[in-house]
Amino acid sequence: MKHFLAYGLLIFLLLFIFSCGRKPDSKPLKNSVTQSVATPFGKQYSEYLYGYGYKFSPDTSLWVSEYVRRIFQDKKGNLWFGTNNDGVCRYDGKSLTYFTVRDGLSGNQVTGIMEDNNGNLWFSTYGGVSKFNGKYFTNYTEYCGISRWVNCIFQDSKGTIWAGTSWGLTRFDGMTFKLIPIPGHLEIGISCITEDKNGNIWVGTDCAGAFWYDGTSFHQISNENGLCDNFVSTILEDKNGDFWFGSMFCGLYRYDGKSFTNYSEKDVLGNNEVWTIYEDKSGNVWFSSEGFGIYRFDGKNFTNYSTKDGLQVLAVQSIFEDREGRLWIGGGNGLYRFDGKTFVNVTKNGPWE
Repeated sequence: MKHFLAYGLLIFLLLFIFSCGRKPDSKPLKNSVTQSVATPFGKQYSEYLYGYGYKFSPDTSLWVSEYVRRIFQDKKGNLWFGTNNDGVCRYDGKSLTYFTVRDGLSGNQVTGIMEDNNGNLWFSTYGGVSKFNGKYFTNYTEYCGISRWVNCIFQDSKGTIWAGTSWGLTRFDGMTFKLIPIPGHLEIGISCITEDKNGNIWVGTDCAGAFWYDGTSFHQISNENGLCDNFVSTILEDKNGDFWFGSMFCGLYRYDGKSFTNYSEKDVLGNNEVWTIYEDKSGNVWFSSEGFGIYRFDGKNFTNYSTKDGLQVLAVQSIFEDREGRLWIGGGNGLYRFDGKTFVNVTKNGPWE
């Protein structure tokens, strides 16, 4: 009986080890493009994935994707575009290559992209987390301590990899993801992760505001001490050390370490739903406003860019400046590039420069 139990335990451990971080069946990667289709789960689910009021275009065959959710540039200069239904695509300066679940990616809805210190690309998806070494994907799912609904992925200055899920904050130990419980807030949805200049980890949540973690304790910022909205979608620390918080219902907040300044429909924004904030190399702070494109804050004034400027993306979820100084915008209605005056729709045929 003892031998039987020992044998059973050995089999369980082997299954766990090989299931966690396992590679897909070996096969050559190909340029596999999946056709985007309207979700079959109804209007409410469609608006969750694509943004309120988003309308599907009848012809998107030339678009990079109907919905570009994340934009990233790796150390080699390749641009990566995470989508809501077409996996992730890479532009190497000459052509686009798509990677989907058929190539080993954990999910076709890509919510985050980052590159680790060893040059591996990591993708958070609604199917888990995938690590790509340039040849194949290694996937981390429930067997590895992480839920399927992963909202963001981040590596801090110490090399630690964090992932935010719909059920909590997790940290990668080199083999599995371990839940880092936030006291008093079990199974909390994590919407974003970043790090400040002092090495503290900041997370935005879907119901309890924001937290910063000093390696020992969590400290909360919520509607009890400055924010009126506890759904924090994005966090940015600018070059001056001020913190910016995007919220779901109360617009944009700026925190100087002492007090909060709120920018909302009452004064600046067209809509209070802010999904992304980004600071460019010149120190301009860019952010989205659902249904009203994007805004730029130059330190004094706010400037809105939308359909009048050629930007047909009203549900913006990604703003990114590449190392060449080009500003990219992604969201519902595809991918756009800013030439300094107007926005140009970038399709599979370009223009990329």
